[in-house]
Amino acid sequence: MTEEIDHQQLVTWLIAVAEKRDKVAFTHLFKFFAPKIQRIATSKFTNEALSNEVVQETMTNVWRKAHLYSAEKGAPTTWVYTVMRNVTFDLLRKQKSKKEDNLSDDIWPMVEAAQVEEQPFDDHLQSKQILDYLDLLPENQKQVIKGFYFMEMSQEQLAEHLDLPLGTVKSRLRLALNKLRKQIGEQL
Repeated sequence: MTEEIDHQQLVTWLIAVAEKRDKVAFTHLFKFFAPKIQRIATSKFTNEALSNEVVQETMTNVWRKAHLYSAEKGAPTTWVYTVMRNVTFDLLRKQKSKKEDNLSDDIWPMVEAAQVEEQPFDDHLQSKQILDYLDLLPENQKQVIKGFYFMEMSQEQLAEHLDLPLGTVKSRLRLALNKLRKQIGEQL
């Protein structure tokens, strides 16, 4: 199958879903897009359940909103990936809002700087310095910081992942942030 035929086939299936609620066409779309969406979602979410949720929500929205697709405006892959992007952003927002952000405002610049793995600094020295600060923490506090900020896990998810009581996770996070704040403050 050539790329042009693939593109045209996707258009045909999307139109069939939009106009006739064609379940066979939707099945073909699902088989085509689900593995691709799963791979992308797995890179964004460390939790397999959330990756699966991205696939399910995206394809549900494709089914419900297929009538909004217009072949004149763009490729079906672009449209489906835009639906996926919106679903991903919604889930990330929902996940972040569930975090118990009872931390003081003065740590947020540090939190943004700690996003080393997702958005590497242009300045390798600054990136290394943040990692050096983390390396000074006891291992149990380092695990909590990395899970909470790098893996974007909620405190509840982290407690479950580390098999610890929620109160212990909160205490370790608070202690680690205080130590990081002091370390960074001493260097400024």
